[in-house]
This record gives sequence, C-alpha cells and structure tokens, in this order.
Amino acid sequence: MVAPQALSLTIEDTQALFAAYMPALERGGIFVPTRERHELGQQIHLLLVLPGDSDAIPVTGEVIWVTPDGASGGRPPGVGIHFSTADSLTRDRIERLLAGHPDDGTPTHTL
Repeated sequence: MVAPQALSLTIEDTQALFAAYMPALERGGIFVPTRERHELGQQIHLLLVLPGDSDAIPVTGEVIWVTPDGASGGRPPGVGIHFSTADSLTRDRIERLLAGHPDDGTPTHTL
C-alpha cells in the first residue's frame, strides 16, 4: 500500500472549479493537476483553496482517477480525489459556488 501523500490546490475562479469538480461521485471530489505518480486507492491529504477564500481547507480523500502525462484530448496529468465522509461541508461549499454555473458542454478535467 502506498503511504498517504499531501498535495495542495488553489482554484482561482468558478470556471476552473467547474473543470476540476467531480459531482458524479457520491461524496464529491476534485481533480488535482500533478505530474507526481499516484496509485488508485491511495489516501491523499489535500489543502484546497476555493475561489474567494484565502484560507486552505484540509481535505482527505482517495485517488479514484488518474490521468497520465500525454493523455488524449489535451487533458492535464493529475488525479481525481474522492472526498471522505468528513468533507461534506467542503462538497456543499463547492456546490454552492457552482450553483447557476452554466454547463455549456465544456470538457472538464475528467470527462
């Protein structure tokens, strides 16, 4: 088993948040661009700064998506982190920030 790893992500605006958020996951999740190697199932400790915030939110989750370097469609390399059950407030905050954001069919980092 791979040891937990710490990552950080600052999201500047709602467009970037829309591209990174993974709403189809039961507890929500976020895509974190990185070239570091991660394994599916690996635990991640993430410091997440959302648009309009200056303080980082500590999030713990599990790697459930890996986009390798050189992926098709020009998608950035990185990992999708499925939030833990303890991070429901973070998921709710993200969904409030994205409420009313038009889904114009622009591809996200994962789909």
